[in-house]
Amino acid sequence: MTLNRRPWPSSDDRELRLWNVGRVLTLAFLTSLAVAATVFYTGWDLLGARELKPERRIDSKTLFDLVKLSFGVVAGAGALVALVVAYRRQRVDEAGAYREATRLHTERFSQAVDKLGSDSPAVRLGGVHALAGLADDAPDDNLRQTCIDVLCAYLQLPFTPDPGDDPGHQEEHHRYLAFRKVRHTILRLIGDHYRRPKGTHRSWQGCDLDLTGVTIDGTIDLKNANFSGGRVSFDDATFSGGRVSFDDATFSGGRVSFAGASFSGGRVSFAGATFSGGHVYFVGATFSGGRVSFGDAGFSGGRVSFASARFSGGHVSFASATFSGGHVYFLGATFSGGHVNFLGAMFSGSEVSLGGVRFFGGAVSFDGVRFSGGTVSFTEATGQVPSGLRAAVTTASAPVALPDTWLPVNP
Repeated sequence: MTLNRRPWPSSDDRELRLWNVGRVLTLAFLTSLAVAATVFYTGWDLLGARELKPERRIDSKTLFDLVKLSFGVVAGAGALVALVVAYRRQRVDEAGAYREATRLHTERFSQAVDKLGSDSPAVRLGGVHALAGLADDAPDDNLRQTCIDVLCAYLQLPFTPDPGDDPGHQEEHHRYLAFRKVRHTILRLIGDHYRRPKGTHRSWQGCDLDLTGVTIDGTIDLKNANFSGGRVSFDDATFSGGRVSFDDATFSGGRVSFAGASFSGGRVSFAGATFSGGHVYFVGATFSGGRVSFGDAGFSGGRVSFASARFSGGHVSFASATFSGGHVYFLGATFSGGHVNFLGAMFSGSEVSLGGVRFFGGAVSFDGVRFSGGTVSFTEATGQVPSGLRAAVTTASAPVALPDTWLPVNP
């Protein structure tokens, strides 16, 4: 895979702050002289030649050595001047190349943004690909982030709902499908770039991704995506149809938030995902329809929070998930409908808190759950005891705190 080109100078280095050439040469010469003198006298001392025997006459060999030394000093001084001049020329050339690259980037950026505002779906689609290509070739991370921000902003724009395909609205329906294709293309490109290893060409890992309030109503593939840095926001997003896959995705750093997101249709899968660092939030998320799966997911580090989430419909599965480290919180979550199951989940090292959770509807299952390490707390939970929980607690080899109203734990 082709590696990224060498990064351009950072924003602090783009403007040249070069000293006067005379000052640079003087400083460089004095530094070289000091280093040479230090090396000479150190070696002289180590060899034990602390005193020189005076010579009344200088023979031809000594004279020739002095001449060679003089020419060596002159040559060294010339080389030092050439080195300083070459360095300054390189800095100037780099700054000029950066300015030219930035100018070309700005021109292409303006053209791509103009295409996004076109009335033609095909032209908008061209603008999407142009912006993605600009992000790949951006001279620095700030310009790359700007391109990504514009693509995200497009997804956040309100759009006209599907008017239906009845005979009186066929033209509007086809137009809706065409613009929907543009939105789905952006989401597909995001998935493609977040799958690429960090540090390689076309990788967007570590960049911020703001999809706040976005409606995701189609099949989107984020499988094997790596969210290892930056800030990624799906806050208040709506997952209303199709299939969205976070299968085998890695959440190992930075901050990923689904706070207030609504899972109301279709299927969203985190199967096999790894939550090993950073912060992942589902705070206040609503699971009211469709299917959401965390099956075989691993929670081994960082912080994952479902605090105040509402499970009121659909099907949410944590089947065979492994909680082996980090912190997972369901504080204040409400299970009032639908099906939520932890079938065969393993709690072996995480700090898991379901304190204050309310179970008063739907079907919640802890059948086959194993508590073998870490701490699990249902303190102040209310409502009906989840299926299989008492049986799992009787065989637990790690502490599980239950509210008094759920005791005794004998099945």
